[in-house]
Amino acid sequence: MTATLFLSVLPKFHPSFDGIGTRNIQTKITISCQSNIIHKKISTSKQGLRSKHYSSHERIFKALDDFISKFIIINTSLSPHVDPKHELSGNFYPVEELPPTACEVVEGSLPPTLEGGAYIQNGPNPQFIPRGPYHIADGDGMLHSIKFSGGGKAIFCSRFVKTHKYIMERDLGYPFFPNPIAYFVSNSLRFVLLTVARGIIGGKINPLTTGIGTANTSLFEFAGHLFAMIESDLPYEIKICPDGDIITIGRHDFHSSSDGDLFSHMTAHPKVDADTGEAFAFRNNIIPPFLTFFRIDPNGRKQKDVHILSIKGVTSYIHDFAVTKRFAVFPDAQLVMDPLGIMRGKQIIRVDPEKTPRLGVIPRYATDDSEMYWIDVPGLNMMHVINAWEDDDDAAGNKIMMVVTNILPVENLLERRNSTHLSLEKITIDIKTKEVVRRIVSTRNIDFGAINPKYAGKKNRYMYAAAIENYPKMVGVVKLDLSLCDKEYSGDSAVVASRIYGPGCYGSEPIFVAREANNPAAEEDDGYLLAYVHDQNTKESKFIVMNAKSPSLEVIAAVKLPGRVPHGFHTTFVTQVDNLIP
Repeated sequence: MTATLFLSVLPKFHPSFDGIGTRNIQTKITISCQSNIIHKKISTSKQGLRSKHYSSHERIFKALDDFISKFIIINTSLSPHVDPKHELSGNFYPVEELPPTACEVVEGSLPPTLEGGAYIQNGPNPQFIPRGPYHIADGDGMLHSIKFSGGGKAIFCSRFVKTHKYIMERDLGYPFFPNPIAYFVSNSLRFVLLTVARGIIGGKINPLTTGIGTANTSLFEFAGHLFAMIESDLPYEIKICPDGDIITIGRHDFHSSSDGDLFSHMTAHPKVDADTGEAFAFRNNIIPPFLTFFRIDPNGRKQKDVHILSIKGVTSYIHDFAVTKRFAVFPDAQLVMDPLGIMRGKQIIRVDPEKTPRLGVIPRYATDDSEMYWIDVPGLNMMHVINAWEDDDDAAGNKIMMVVTNILPVENLLERRNSTHLSLEKITIDIKTKEVVRRIVSTRNIDFGAINPKYAGKKNRYMYAAAIENYPKMVGVVKLDLSLCDKEYSGDSAVVASRIYGPGCYGSEPIFVAREANNPAAEEDDGYLLAYVHDQNTKESKFIVMNAKSPSLEVIAAVKLPGRVPHGFHTTFVTQVDNLIP
């Protein structure tokens, strides 16, 4: 999110930006699946520091880092939303890596449709306990994968995404990079400036060639590859090995470096059109152009940038967007990124109560932003897009439909996350009259939605979402029927099924897997919901399979996991992991 500050500033000062040696960004870390060898070399511990031969300037920075930690941070009262003691409490506390380990099915039996696939969660898991301000979104990316094989067998594995940040800090033996979200929402810039100085003088940070992200947000399967994502960096390609291990292959730029089109980061929520094989994405910057839209062709090659120049002044933080058959839709909300705001005593990331949220519509194959227009939508601070399509029932083809989560009130998101509420809304955009109609789908606190992937970008009836308590803790799953909210809102009637995990039990983002994915006659909700659930009372985690057609979302299978799964962000199901391109 906030690492775009570095992406905007460092290229102006960093000595390596001389046009030499910046062409090959897709650095390979390892491609071997012999996990017993590879991971022994890179295993890490949170206990103490290794013996290091620091350079002279590194010794200076290390001493300054220690001084700030011991004599400034220790005497600074941290607000709960950036205090590591609060942010890493309970099931947010980090776990160590776990090599591939066989699991026991303790309830029911695993459906045959899961065979050959893997359910994977991405989320923050700091390699080292932070010494200063920390926000839950700052942690190093860790993947928790359960791979399924014949005979109902399951193998569980937890591995860090081996980003440049992770490897550098592992080798140094202490946290080197700042926690940008914590610093930018609290104006704690001491460590940020220290890190910038390190990057400029020591050449250790180069946003284009090495990246600075944690890859902790989402997972993206495209063109035979699997990627761990964060919006402050490029994706990191991931491989799930036959033995269930997780290998980081390296940072991936979709061939942009070989085409002379260098870029440093992209959204964690790209959209794939299954009919054309294309992907659509964007990147958000704090200096103009604030928003850049681009396409990736079916061969995985990035196409020309389309700069959105109609955003003026201060940019909003754009986390997600929508893509339909002909259009892309972007939010411009009240959560803004303003690096100069600190000069006025304001946070770099803050809520602008005077700003009116709006939606921007642009043709998805646009070559510039000349056809883009914006529509004011007061009160809409969009978090996630669950699905979007063009209404086939509209003979004129003038309507774009979106189902999104809306942050209520947005002021609570940064500092009072416990009080943040996300409602589900169905939005209709009339592209002829440029009017927007909003309908409430559910007033329950829900987010992290899923649908039958066959209906992505198409009109669908059923959606599934995590029930939220103290964002982003997920206490259950709800099933919603969109056909029940086409008229004026009447209660919470769109919720047609739900499962709450129980006191002290928290889950992961649910994923829908069709029972017969290749059956064109299958009903939309004929399938299963997958999730991890951690029981804080027993300190045990499990993987569960729910019947998506059941009124109670009945659990039909459960697997006891050999390790704890902390609270995370987004998940995915890869249908055949052995078919991923190495």
